[in-house]
Amino acid sequence: MERPTSAAGPELEPDHIRTVLCDLDGVVWLAHVPIPGAVDAVAALRASGRRVIFVTNNSAARIAEHEAALAAIGIEAVGDVVTSSQAAASLLQPGERVLVTGGAGVAEAVEQAGAVAIINDGETTLAPIDAVVVGLHRDFDYPRLAAASAALHGGARLIATNDDATYPTPRGPEPGGGSIVAAVAVAGEAEPVVAGKPHAPIAELIASLLAGGAGGFDPATVVVVGDRPETDGLFAQTLGCPFALVRSGVLAPGVPSPDDLPVALDSVDLAAIAEHLTQRSPSG
Repeated sequence: MERPTSAAGPELEPDHIRTVLCDLDGVVWLAHVPIPGAVDAVAALRASGRRVIFVTNNSAARIAEHEAALAAIGIEAVGDVVTSSQAAASLLQPGERVLVTGGAGVAEAVEQAGAVAIINDGETTLAPIDAVVVGLHRDFDYPRLAAASAALHGGARLIATNDDATYPTPRGPEPGGGSIVAAVAVAGEAEPVVAGKPHAPIAELIASLLAGGAGGFDPATVVVVGDRPETDGLFAQTLGCPFALVRSGVLAPGVPSPDDLPVALDSVDLAAIAEHLTQRSPSG
């Protein structure tokens, strides 16, 4: 199942692609259960000479936890995972005091940025707070909402790791980090700056990561693979590169994708994407 891109989006030229930006949930796995063919697909892409970077809006886990989870299914990924927590942390300044309303991955990224991570336990209110960073947080409750709201009313700015309303699991969609961000934004009467896909902070982080060559970042050599047109597809547009849609996550086979989001390649899963790309090795 393939479809050429519309005139509004960049073409996918397999022999030009050197880097695959691959989503995790709904593409590689569902709740860490590998999607059939995904592990072999990553191996085939790498064997063809391409780099595979896993770009995820999952902010809860630490980088080492993402890497360990991928290793557990047979994918080595040390140095090849980029998260929305890192994108959120890129918006902080060293020394800023940050109320972390999210998982351990958010706190890790905040600290690596040189800021001070103050975990929102719903009880501690240590003013002043410069920023509130919100991500998926399974312990989120009313006291934590109240603490975040107080910090925002006190002048802190609101940063969201992502605004995904849901994320896919084998049981169906579950509430995502965006659901918590919405509650905090309403209670704190604040407009969040969203860092994760498809927004500019994570795109700038990726462009910087891939700009090491003499020619800098070249979007024609990159493809975004994801299951959410409104997230991964828009992320590809932000970067200026083609988007390959898979139907193994939130968008089932046969369900139309939005007409205003160009799709360069529409396939059932990552294995089909890899088969299309590995017909030729990258040029250059």
